[in-house]
Amino acid sequence: MARKAKKLPSAKHAFVELSRRGPHDVLHGDLALVGLPGIVCTPRTGTNLPAVVFGHGLLQPPRRYLALMRHLASWGIVVVSPATHRGPLASHRLYAEDMRTALDIAAGVRLGDGRISVDPNKLGAAGHAMGGGCAVLAAAEDPRIKAVATLAAAETLPSALDAAAKVKSPALHLAAGEDLLTPPVANAEPISRAWGGPVQMRTIKKATHLGFTEGVHWTQLLLHGKPEYHTQRIAKGLLTAFFLRALANDRRGDLLLNENIKGATIDQVNTHGKLAA
Repeated sequence: MARKAKKLPSAKHAFVELSRRGPHDVLHGDLALVGLPGIVCTPRTGTNLPAVVFGHGLLQPPRRYLALMRHLASWGIVVVSPATHRGPLASHRLYAEDMRTALDIAAGVRLGDGRISVDPNKLGAAGHAMGGGCAVLAAAEDPRIKAVATLAAAETLPSALDAAAKVKSPALHLAAGEDLLTPPVANAEPISRAWGGPVQMRTIKKATHLGFTEGVHWTQLLLHGKPEYHTQRIAKGLLTAFFLRALANDRRGDLLLNENIKGATIDQVNTHGKLAA
């Protein structure tokens, strides 16, 4: 782990560095082999690693976020993503429970060939759209979750907005400026304002709802947007800086977390506290 790494000299340098693939070789496999349908991505080796559960968006398979998950793993973070509740009538409450179960698996099972272990005190949650709202629900019920990040978060049932006030862990919410399905004004903004701990919100100006996804999928005929490289790159850099700081005390991305970058400025109205003091 690079927890002793020094801060990079500017926000731009930090973004360029952390949006690139990290120093670890990456393995990925089927989470079903250890008890739950989904994907797991890990560094090739490592002990007492941080872990993040990632929730998929409505109707989306976890493979649409594989590049982001592999990116985090290349920086030393284990990522698990349950592939349950993918239908149009998905249960948000049950999917949040599956996300918590995925963290149980990550923290309780030796991954890979037994050379990878997770520190149960270094757990985070993230997700896109529905999965972002479910990450909030999971964090409100699970004090083990020490950091939360969402991408175009969607309101859920039960309410992620109500749950947000119960979460004291730091959070990073990235909204899509051209999102017609989960517009920031009705989703990410009120969730951020209600957050019970330090929170930062940024709106990626030219992003659409599906900009965070990758590959081609039939839902692009129904839902708004399409995969966008610039949106994915911003998400990779900011989520890497955030989870390294919150879960591994790696400070190299501090300037990135505290300053604006092109295309994703900090929304001061819906931000309170510091992610990197």
